[in-house]
Amino acid sequence: MEKHYLTPEGKAQLEEKLNYYKTVKRPEVVKRIGVAREFGDLSENSEYDAAKDAQAQIEAEITEMENILLNAEVIDKKKINGDEVSIGCKVTLYDQDYEEEVEYRITGSSESDPRKGIISNVSPVGRAIIGHKKGDIISVQTPGGTTTYKIVKIEV
Repeated sequence: MEKHYLTPEGKAQLEEKLNYYKTVKRPEVVKRIGVAREFGDLSENSEYDAAKDAQAQIEAEITEMENILLNAEVIDKKKINGDEVSIGCKVTLYDQDYEEEVEYRITGSSESDPRKGIISNVSPVGRAIIGHKKGDIISVQTPGGTTTYKIVKIEV
């Protein structure tokens, strides 16, 4: 199985979300199915079909969250070496093409949110900078083309 890297905060959030799905969302959809059954003929009951689809979606999400937690490796910030980029670091890069600095927090794919500057270790930029040190210049092949970055700062 694929290992999922999580920050302690990300693990806690995922556990909370899983608990919510199991204790709130799952019972809600079971109730919807019961109400829809009361409408009669299930072969032409769109409410029943929609509720069953919602149930399948919720169960799939629960299974995915359980698998992530089962295969999770929690990042211990005490063990991170701030001399090189690794999962759990916050990195300031100088984008040489746009002549501007950008900041990224490197996490596992389960927690990434590129719009918030949180990228995964398997994203093109994350994969390219992992293991590099302050001052290194890295070219990254992204869907938009090749971008060159200089590592300005690494924080734990």
